[in-house]
Order: sequence, then structure tokens, then C-alpha cells
Amino acid sequence: MSDPWKSLPAALADEVSACWSSIFPGGVPEWLAVVPESDIAEAVARSVFLRQTLQRHPDCMQEVFATRPMTEPTTEAWLAERWASYLNAVEAEPDLHSALRRFRREVQFRIIWRDLMGWADLNETMLATSAFADVCIDGALDWLYSKACEEFGTPWGKDPVTGKDAPQRMVVLGMGKLGGRELNVSSDIDLIFAFPSNGETQGGRRALDNQQFFIRLGQRLIQALDQITADGFVFRVDMRLRPYGQSGALALSFAALETYYQDQGRDWERYAMVKARVVAGDQRAGAVLIESLRPFVYRKYIDFSAFESLRNMKAMIGREVRRKGLEDNIKLGSGGIREIEFVVQAFQLIRGGRDRELQQRELLNILKELEELELLPSPVVKELREAYVFLRNIEHALQGVEDKQTQTLPDNPLCQARIARIMGFDDWASCQAALAGHRERVALHFANIIATEDEEGGGDTAVDDGWFELWLQEMDEPAAIEWLAEQGYENPEGSYKLLTALHTGRTVQTMQTQGRKRLNQFMPLLLSALTEVENASETLERVLLLVESILRRTAYMVLLVENPNALTQLVGLCSESPWIAKLLADTPLLLDELLNAESLYSPPAKEALQDDLRQQMLRIPYEDLEEQMESLRHFKKAHTLRVAASELKGTLPLMKVSDYLTWIAEVVLDHVVDVAFSNLVSRHGRPQRVDGTACDTDFAILGYGKLGGIEMGYTSDLDLVFVHQSDPLLTTDGDKPIDNAIFYTRLGQRIVHILSTQTPSGQLYEVDMRLRPSGNSGLLVSTLQSFEKYQQNDAWTWEHQALARARGVAGCRDTLAAFERVRHDILCAQRDKVALRKEVVDMREKMRANLGTEESKRIEEFHVKHDFGGIVDIEFMVQYLMLAWSGEHPELTQWSDNIRQLEELGRAGVLDVADTEKLRDAYIVLRSTIHRRALQNLSSRVEGERFVNERDYIEGMWKKVMVN
Repeated sequence: MSDPWKSLPAALADEVSACWSSIFPGGVPEWLAVVPESDIAEAVARSVFLRQTLQRHPDCMQEVFATRPMTEPTTEAWLAERWASYLNAVEAEPDLHSALRRFRREVQFRIIWRDLMGWADLNETMLATSAFADVCIDGALDWLYSKACEEFGTPWGKDPVTGKDAPQRMVVLGMGKLGGRELNVSSDIDLIFAFPSNGETQGGRRALDNQQFFIRLGQRLIQALDQITADGFVFRVDMRLRPYGQSGALALSFAALETYYQDQGRDWERYAMVKARVVAGDQRAGAVLIESLRPFVYRKYIDFSAFESLRNMKAMIGREVRRKGLEDNIKLGSGGIREIEFVVQAFQLIRGGRDRELQQRELLNILKELEELELLPSPVVKELREAYVFLRNIEHALQGVEDKQTQTLPDNPLCQARIARIMGFDDWASCQAALAGHRERVALHFANIIATEDEEGGGDTAVDDGWFELWLQEMDEPAAIEWLAEQGYENPEGSYKLLTALHTGRTVQTMQTQGRKRLNQFMPLLLSALTEVENASETLERVLLLVESILRRTAYMVLLVENPNALTQLVGLCSESPWIAKLLADTPLLLDELLNAESLYSPPAKEALQDDLRQQMLRIPYEDLEEQMESLRHFKKAHTLRVAASELKGTLPLMKVSDYLTWIAEVVLDHVVDVAFSNLVSRHGRPQRVDGTACDTDFAILGYGKLGGIEMGYTSDLDLVFVHQSDPLLTTDGDKPIDNAIFYTRLGQRIVHILSTQTPSGQLYEVDMRLRPSGNSGLLVSTLQSFEKYQQNDAWTWEHQALARARGVAGCRDTLAAFERVRHDILCAQRDKVALRKEVVDMREKMRANLGTEESKRIEEFHVKHDFGGIVDIEFMVQYLMLAWSGEHPELTQWSDNIRQLEELGRAGVLDVADTEKLRDAYIVLRSTIHRRALQNLSSRVEGERFVNERDYIEGMWKKVMVN
């Protein structure tokens, strides 16, 4: 055939024509002649991946076409047989990595060819891809387990079936689409590692705890599948669904898993566990584990309590779509795959305990059961089924074009032509129209099944016509000003000018029809709502910053129109705090937080914060650093808003405000360490220890200052020091090894980059590293040994003062514990009290001279923090007493915050208890003032006559402790 591409659309025909000779410079090879040239041209036109694989790996492709005709389905038996042939050549771990990746090349080519050519239906493609993953995971695990047993001995413990001592094997749970045998053609895999019971290895050079054995085995399995080598990779492995996420142990015993889910399992973890399946390892033991977790997933009764958590999950989906602009994403956007999955799994969570037919994993099977149980009408089931098949097929088309994990519709005409051809349409417009129809139907069913309270109630948006006349400028200026005055606006003239400037401004005048309509509906509601606060004009000026920022994103106006309570919260918060008003104007997405007043004024504790961040980050790959950074910034702002709102309402006292702000920072730092570490490990492997094992991280972040003292404010920066415990002379274990010292330096640099880089959402935190050993001239990351040596031999007194307020805040638990021992020893060192006191007083005088109020202004002004009688005087007194007396009272070192240090000084008899209580009360009063003023965008300088009693007492204590 001279022109095998002649039946293709023009754009695709030109593309194939241009590259045909480069793919087949000597013509179509004989081994490929079993396939008609017109089919080859179709495959090349439809997929860049197929074309490049034919071009770059002809030897591999010759074997592909020789081993099994492309016209025959890809079965699990054939996959197992092919893997066995690859395994025959594996002698060492690098051989295993290479064999897995070459196996992937062959199987991926076959699966994508059959799918994109329409030779396989959706069911075959999903089953084949899932079976391929099973074979790879199980095959790699078997080989690695044998080698680990040779190296460390065989793990022994109680057999979960017989109860007798027996060799232990790992159980690998596949979650998500892998668990449901619905894997995408270019998907990551969500795994959880488990083992039957605790115990020790037998037969090795030394006994090893079972958990450590399986953690090391799990690390090697992840590397075998996930690590990018010269041959590529097999699967991206995601372990974040395991208990405690990235901060949890990589492998847990059955008992530990059961305890976690029983005591701490969240609703979203029930949702995830619905699809859990044993994909590799000990199938017999795995069946016992799955059965033991069933009561956590499926309640024995019809679980109507799940509706509330499902509403929250639905709201989170909506926020994610708005935040990421995901309307062109066929998985996450409105009417996408996730909404169908949500509908189905909602019924499983609610009714699965009663209706055991719903305790399946495959979505299409469950849809059928929902119809037979009459839980969904047949027409709805039919539309959801057809939409699911269409959406999954188009998802595979999008991914198969370049063997790339994506669900975003293309904006490139050539790629659009490819997708349309794969889906059987003559052009992209027809394909898009069919897709839009399916998504509209899915979105409708999704909204109907789990309606939010606001959607059910509808809300009352009635408002006086006068506000419409005012906004639409149907009133003349005198009448408008009079109207505003009558309604309680304290500066009606100024408010009228602001409204006129907005209404006649270029942005409003050039708005599209729909956007203008939304604005005209929203503004009268806003102006009416402002009459409920005392400072209506001042609040209007603050809220208009937000209005201007959403003029091009009027969906936020719809949100406020449809949720009157959210509008009330907006007006109330902006009335009380210009800082909050600016936060909302800078990040309008935070308006979502106003939808639920209960959660807005009840910020979550640290464990719930960790859980929330884990949920938000689950679907963002660690390698997508930009999206990780954006989501972290939104997380911090959303929870900081909750804390600020709670403080303004009076539901959080000062100490709790600082606790929550500190927890937010700690949770963020923990995640940032995980992201940065994972990113470097993917490139260079893990740092090694002296005994040849891989480090978990062996890295810790130490918090100083307000972070260390659990006294974070709304605008606090982070004073950080980085340490690690590995041997800097050893190297990492990856294909591109680097010295451990270089690895940890890059880790520190990456952490600082993630935290401090300015993105469209701003900066996460400002980072100050000047408290590290030798300050700015020192290493960014120190070994813990060198940190200890520096503190013992070279640190200044002020650095020991800083250490009194330091604590480990993120990273490896062992390294954090080791730091606490070092800190304790340094603080407990014997010191000359007289010399120490002089050094502390001298440092305080320097600070007061540089940062306090000028002498000529001290009558008019008082700097709450730096002036005589201020916060820093209390802090310096406490630090002096800690350094002077910890040697005699080691218990003083257990805390890093001033309040509990003061209490401990009283208990130890270093200060009178009455004095510690008065200092504590004064400290809280002064810090509360700084917090409140921060929410008003005011500095820490107040009128000179403020806090006279507190200042006099602090000055008296300073003279008593630091002078006499």
C-alpha cells in the first residue's frame, strides 16, 4: 500500500506521512507485516507513544508481535507466562529493575495498541492493566523477599489462620482503581504494606524485628517499581493511603492496622478501603486481614450518619475544582469520573452493611446491584453506566496518546483530532458535544443524590428594592447618600463614592453579560448585609477589595448569593478585622470556608489538621512540586482564617490561638519534609547508614523562637535549624548516587524553597536560618554530632538562650528524640551565674537600644515587645533562670514555651509561685494585645499610658532577678 494513511483525517494524515519514513526507513519490516499497513498508520496516528516505541525499540517490538498476535486479548495467564520468561534472566537486583521495565514496555505497548485501536473494550483494558500491575508487584515481591531472607533471615510470628508460629510473608493491599481492577493505562498505584504479626527473623547474621524487615522489603519493592532508570519506570507508587500517611510506618502488623482503623479511622478512609484488595504476597493471610477490616468499612445498619461526611467530601470536591480550575478535567471536573465513583461508593458506605451485594469493588457491577435493589432508577443507572464507559474510554485515549497520566482535555488541534478519532467521531466538536451531554447528566445525578444543607434549604435572598436602585445608579447622589445614612452607614458620602467608582470603573464596564448579571444580583445583597454591622462604611471599603478581586471570577458571587449565611460571615469578619478582609481578597477561594459556620469557628486540633492535609494532598503527585506548593499555601491560609475567626468570636483563648497556629506550621513542615525527601530519593536513592540499611529520613527540623516556644502569631516567620544523623561520608543507594552530606544539603535547600518561594498564592512562610551553628556562614544542614559539638564548645550565651526555646518540630522521630537529649545536656551544663547574668543583661540592653522606643517618645509610646517592662524582659528572665538552674533542676528543660517554663520555675522553687503566676498573667495580657493588633493591621506600639501595672511589676521583677 503506497499511502496507508489516506483514510485518515487531513491533519492526522499529514502527521503520519511526515514521520512514516523515519519510523520505517527501510519500509515496514517483515515481522510487522502480519498487521495491515492501514492499521499501522492508524496506530501511529492515534498515539505518539506507539509511534516512538516502534521507532526506538524495534528489537523489543519484533518480540512483541512474535509472541502473541495483537488481535488476541491480553490475559492474566499470558502475562504470568511472559513475566516468567523475563525472570529467567534475573540474577541481581539491577537485573530485576531492568526486567520489570522491559516487561512494562512490551505489555504497555500491547494494551495501549488494542485499546486505542478499538480492538479491546473498556473491561478488557482495565482488567489487563490491573492484572499487569498484580504480576509486576507480586513478581518483584517474591524475588526481593527471597533475597531479603538470605540477607536478614526469615521473619517468624503467629500465623493468622492457624495461630501457630510460622514464616511470615508480606501482604500488599491495592487501593483505588487497582483494588477495583479498574486501573488506567497510565496510572499510579496506591498500596498499603502489611504483615501478619510481630516477631523476629531467624537464620540471619543477627535477629531483626519483623517490622523492620518488612519496612526494608517495602522500600526495595517501591524502588523496583517506581525508580526511574535508563529503562524508565514500571509504576508510580503512592503509599499515602496507609495509616498516618507519609509520617506513618511503611509496613504495619495486622493488629496495628486493625487498631488504627478501629480507633482513628476516618470516613474518607472507609471510602478508600471499599476497594482494598490483596494484590500481592500472602493471599491466604491477606484474606484474613480484609475480613477483619470489613466491620470498619461496612456498618451492620443502614448508616445514615455517613450523609454528613459525604456532604463534606462533596464540598471538598467542589473546592478542589474551583481551586485548580479543573472544568476541563474529565476525572475531577463537574460531571466527571470521580462524581460517578462518589455516587456508587456513597451507597456502599450507607447500605453496604445491610445489602451485602454492594460489598464489591468493581463500579459497573455495583451499578447493576443498585438497579436490582431499586436504590437507583433504571434510567439513572443506564445514564451513569454509559457516561462511565465513555469517560473511562476518553481517559484511556488521553493517556494512551503519550503514555502520560492526565485527565485534562487537550487544547491542541492535532491532539484533539487524535482523541476524536480514537473515540470514533468525525471531528472534535462532535466528540466534545457527546462528552458534554454525559457530564451534564452525571452532574445532575451527583447533585441530586447528596444535596448539601444549603442546596436543600435554598436560602432567602429577598432584599429591599432600594439597594438595587442604589447600586444600579437609579438614585441621584443626594438621595443615595440620604438612603445610606438612613440605613446606618456612618460615612454615607464616602461609601457612595466608593460604589460609584466601582460601578463606573473599566473592569465592571467591560464585563461579560453573565458576569454583569451576577454582580448586579450580588451587590444589593452585600449592601443590605452591611447594615448589620456598626461600621458599615468602613467594612464596605474592606469588602470591596474582595469584590474587585472576583470581578473576573463571578462564580464566587454566586456562592455568596446562594449561601446567605456565608455572606453574613463575610461581612462580620471583615467588620472586625482588616487583616481577614485582605486575606480573603488575596485568596477568594477561602470563601468556601464561610459556608459552614460550625467549622469556621471550631478549628481542628493537630491530628485533624494532619488528616485534612493528607486528604487534600492525596491526589497530588510529589513530583508536581508547583501544585504541592499552591495547595500547601491554601491549606495554611484556610486554617489560619479559622483560627482568626475563632479568636475574634472569643471561642479560642490566646494560648489556644498560638497552639493552633503552631500546629498548622508543624503539619505543613512535616509534609514539606516528606515531599522534599521523596523528590530527592526518586533521583538519587536513599542515604545509607553504616550497616548498609537505607535511612528512613534521619533528618529533623528544629524550631526556634515563636515556633519553638509554641507562640506563633498570624504573621510569624519560622526560625529553623536542620540536622541529620547519617554518616556524611557515605552515599545514597540510587542509580545516580551522591554523598549523604550533599543529599541533606539539597534537602534543606528544597525545604526552604518550598516554604519561602513567592507563588501566585504568596509565600508559605518566611524562613530564618540564622540560628544554625555559625549563623549565615555555617552549613545549611549539620549532623547532630557537629551541632552538639558546636553548642558545647563554640556557641555564644545568646545561642544557649535560643536553645531554651527550641524543640524538634518535624522529621524523623529518632533524630528528634536525639536532639532533645542534646538540648537537655547543653541546658543542664553548670554555669557561673554571675557571669551568665551579666551576659544576658548586656544582650538585653543592646536589643532595647536597637528595637525599643526612642527615649524622647517613651512617654507617648510603649512597644509591647521590646520596651522596658515588655514581653522580651520576661523571656530573658526565664531564659537566664533556665540556663542558671537547669543543672540543679533538670526537669526545667522539659518545656520550650515561656508559660510552662515559668510554672516549672515556680515548682522547682527558683521563683516564688506568686511571682511566676503574676509574670504569666502579664505575659498573656501583652501577647493578647499583639495578637489582636495584628488582626487590625496595627503594630506592637501602643499609647504610653497602657499596661502601667503590668510594666511596673515586670520592671520590678527584672531588678530583683537580673540586677540584684
